[in-house]
Amino acid sequence: MSVDLDRCFASAADQAALVASGECSPLDLVELALARIEQVQPRLNCFAHVWAAEARAEARAATEALVHGAVPGPLFGVPVAVKETTQVAGRRFTVGSRTHQDVVADHDAYVTEALRRAGAIVVGATTSPEFAHTLQTDSPMWGATRNVWNPSLTPGGSSGGSATAVASGCVALAEGSDMGGSVRIPAAWSGMVGLKPGIGRIPMDVLPGLFDSISHHGPLARSVDDARLFLRCTQGPDERDILSVTTPLDLDGPSPSDVRGMRFGLSVDLGNWWVHPEVAAAVTAAATALEAAGAIVEPVDPQLGEADEFLWIQLWGVFMSGYFGHLVDEYADVMDPDVLKLIELGNSISATDYKRLEIQRTDVWRRVSGVLAGRDALLCPTMATPPPSAAKADRTRQRPPDDGRYHAEDMTGVFNLVAPCPALSVPCGVHTDAGYEGVPIGLQIVGQRWREDTVLRIGRAVELALPAVTGRRPPE
Repeated sequence: MSVDLDRCFASAADQAALVASGECSPLDLVELALARIEQVQPRLNCFAHVWAAEARAEARAATEALVHGAVPGPLFGVPVAVKETTQVAGRRFTVGSRTHQDVVADHDAYVTEALRRAGAIVVGATTSPEFAHTLQTDSPMWGATRNVWNPSLTPGGSSGGSATAVASGCVALAEGSDMGGSVRIPAAWSGMVGLKPGIGRIPMDVLPGLFDSISHHGPLARSVDDARLFLRCTQGPDERDILSVTTPLDLDGPSPSDVRGMRFGLSVDLGNWWVHPEVAAAVTAAATALEAAGAIVEPVDPQLGEADEFLWIQLWGVFMSGYFGHLVDEYADVMDPDVLKLIELGNSISATDYKRLEIQRTDVWRRVSGVLAGRDALLCPTMATPPPSAAKADRTRQRPPDDGRYHAEDMTGVFNLVAPCPALSVPCGVHTDAGYEGVPIGLQIVGQRWREDTVLRIGRAVELALPAVTGRRPPE
C-alpha cells in the first residue's frame, strides 16, 4: 500500500501539531505508523510486538477526548514505541528471551505511563537482544534486527529495534534503555539522536531492583528537539524510583543552539582506543564546526582504556547473574550463550571483589571529572568502528593487532560508570569504505552531571552545522 513518507518522517512535534490543529486525527497517524511497520518489518525486523487493535482503540478514544474538550498534551495522538524490556500493561513482556515468552505485564512502567500521560499512543514493542545484553540486536526469540542503511549489518544494540523503528519512519520517537551504550550505540550506527540522561533523570522501575547504578531510559529520535521533547515528557521525579532526580529541568520549547564561549574537551581515542580513520575525521570535523560556531575546543586525554571497559564488563556480569542467573537451571538450552557467559562471570565475582570495583570506578570518575573541570562537555566518538553483521552467527572475530591500542567497537560503556553524566550521540558523518557506504558515524557529547539541557544544546548546534549529515533519510 502507498504510505505518505513525508508524514512518516515528520518530527514528533510536527505530528502532534497536526493533531492539535485538526489537520489529521490520532487514528490517521496510527494507521500510517501501522502501514509503515508492515512495509519495513519483513526487511528490518525491528518490532517484537505490534499492538494494532489496541493502538487503534486508543486513537479512537483520543479523538473522542478532543471532541469533548480535552487539552492535548505535547505528544497527543503521536504513535511511539517502547523497547520490549519495558512493561506495557496487559501486553507481552518478553525481554528478548524464551524464558519470558509467556509473560504479560500487569502494569505500565513509569516511562510508558509518562509517554501516555503526554498523549502518546504505544503501537508496539521493539526488539532487543536477550536481557538487553549486547550491542547486536539478535535474540533467540526474534532473530536479527537489521540496519536501515545496510540490512546486512546490525543497527547496534541493545535498543536496535527502537533505533531502526525511528530511522525507518515507523515512529518518530522510541524508548530505549542504556546500561553500557544501548541507546547511544544504535543511535550512532543508525544515524539517530540517542540520549543517556544522567541516572535518575527519567525514573526507572523496569528492573527487579531499584538501586542499580548504571541503568537509564533514553530516547531514540531523528532530531535533538524530539529527544528534548521526550525528556520533557518523561523526566521525574517519581516515587517509584528512589534514585529519581528531584529537580526537573526546564525543557519547554525547542533546544537552544548557541555555543559561543562554551568550552569543550576533544578526545578522539579517549586515551587508548583504536578508532577507524573515517570516525576520527568525522568527529574532528564536527569539533571544528563547533569552533566555527564560537566554541572553544581543546584537546584532552581522559586516559581511559581496556581496564576501565573490563571494570564495566564485571559490573555487567554481576547485573546478569543477579537478575537472571536463577533462570539457568531450567532454561540454559534456550538462552543466548553470551548471556550464559556473562552470568558465569558474575557468579565468579565475590561480594568483596564487587565492592572493590567501586574503588576503580572512583578513579574513572576522577579522570572524567578532570577533563570536564572548567568545561561544558567532552567530545569523542560514540563508536570506534563501523557496525558488524546483523546476525551473531555471521560475525567474524579477528585477533586484534598487537599495536598497544584497545580494539573495541563501542566507546560508551565507560560513561555508564559515571552515571550522573549525560551522554548524547548525534550524527556527524558517513562511512565511505567498501561494505559500509552510507552507514552513519556518531559524535558522543558527555556533559556535566545532570546537565542534559547542555548536551542537547551542543547536539543542536552540531545539527545546524552539519545539515547534510543530520537531515538524511535512508534509502527505501
